[in-house]
Amino acid sequence: MPSRKKYWVVWSSANEQWQVTKTGNAQAIKNFPTKPSAIDYGVAIAKNNIPSQLFIKNQDGTIADERTYQDDPFPPRG
Repeated sequence: MPSRKKYWVVWSSANEQWQVTKTGNAQAIKNFPTKPSAIDYGVAIAKNNIPSQLFIKNQDGTIADERTYQDDPFPPRG
């Protein structure tokens, strides 16, 4: 099974912008002025690079949401 790519929507206090990053990369993929625009881009890039996960953080650094694309290892009970 291929390794799951992990993407993050995070607040950068240095740039005062939201960023989409990938685990293992030192630089942001792209910067955004608003969190919703960063989430939209993060969802698109994660869906285009499955299997993947998108972690969305709050401005204080806590994880607000996590989305898995293809083969969720912990699917919700139906």
